[in-house]
Amino acid sequence: MATKKEETVSMVDTFREFKETKNIDRTTLVSVLEESFRNVLAKIFGSDENFDVIVNPDKGDFEIYRNRMVVADGEVEDENKQIALSEAQKIEPDYEEGEELSERVDFTKFGRRAILNLRQTLASKILELEHDSLYNKYKDRVGQIVSGEVYQMWKREVLLVDDENNELILPKAEQIPADQYRKGETIRAVILRVDNENNNPKIILSRTNPLFLQRLLEAEVPEINDGLISIKRIARMPGERAKIAVESYDERIDPVGACVGVKGSRVHGIVRELCNENIDVINYTSNTKLFIQRALSPAKVSSITIDDENRKAEVFLKPEEVSLAIGRGGLNIKLASMLTEYTIDVFREVADGEDEEDIYLDEFADEIDQWVIDAIKSIGLDTAKAVLKAPREMLVEKADLEEETVDHLLNVLSAEFEQ
Repeated sequence: MATKKEETVSMVDTFREFKETKNIDRTTLVSVLEESFRNVLAKIFGSDENFDVIVNPDKGDFEIYRNRMVVADGEVEDENKQIALSEAQKIEPDYEEGEELSERVDFTKFGRRAILNLRQTLASKILELEHDSLYNKYKDRVGQIVSGEVYQMWKREVLLVDDENNELILPKAEQIPADQYRKGETIRAVILRVDNENNNPKIILSRTNPLFLQRLLEAEVPEINDGLISIKRIARMPGERAKIAVESYDERIDPVGACVGVKGSRVHGIVRELCNENIDVINYTSNTKLFIQRALSPAKVSSITIDDENRKAEVFLKPEEVSLAIGRGGLNIKLASMLTEYTIDVFREVADGEDEEDIYLDEFADEIDQWVIDAIKSIGLDTAKAVLKAPREMLVEKADLEEETVDHLLNVLSAEFEQ
């Protein structure tokens, strides 16, 4: 059995453990501690109405007093609220009937079970308050950037802690593919959402959401913060490339130049933060044709046909511009479509007298590996007939391809025209 001294130590430890609880203001903590004591007293005595509980978090102690009415010997009906005159006079000889006796209660006398009960009650209430505090702290901060220290790394997520040791979660799907984390390092992310299922808040972060890039830009470009420049649209392929459309409300300010900075000074830090994600900044316009034309930069568009009803656009370019419009792995055209919210189809402009039945290499992606197509395009050949007209040796040497690969490529392209 535990000695009285051990129970007293346990009681003090219990109190001190909870009095320094994070994220809970003093008034609330006092209220919770008092309520927890009262819950235990009510279980022991059947009622806590006649008890005074005084909690002092600053000193780390507490006092409990039980108030009972002094009644004549033999007339005690409720031992919790009444005390016989003879018993009262043992405490203080001058007590009389009808007076109230206030007596300090030694909580440790109630034994280990009462102390354990108090600990459980306190733990439950404190945990509930901490959850409420965490939820209230972050629920209105969705969309803001937060910094956290890497605490634990798992296959599906990374666990961070903020400066108050609250847990933040960065799921795998919200991580930039090239991200590499080390325990103890500080990283930044945007607060994507705050889940609170069963009063168990989870702070979900993201480094891939376009909002993260937007917030980084707002921090770097004072004109955005001042409302002189607006970010209208953002399209991202996290860690690879992004396109941003901006608009100036002051004709004296070049929005693209302001966002990029002198020699790219304003975007350099952002590019590093995003694992060398290339950032293209363009001027926004409500003119759909012009916006699509700008979105396909650095390619120069010859003409555009718009189908607003189906949100589709057919873009015609000179042969040498097609590969620029499509981009490596189709990245440029994908981002342009995301930015403009139009499905963009690219067509090669046919010169007078040129055979109109030529076909772009990208249309053979179901039969030819994309890396082979990219290798051929890198030497300036974008169409099937251009490849077929080129010397086989040139395809092998300049595109650095195996002879078998080139032969397969030529067979696939030739078969298309033989049909």
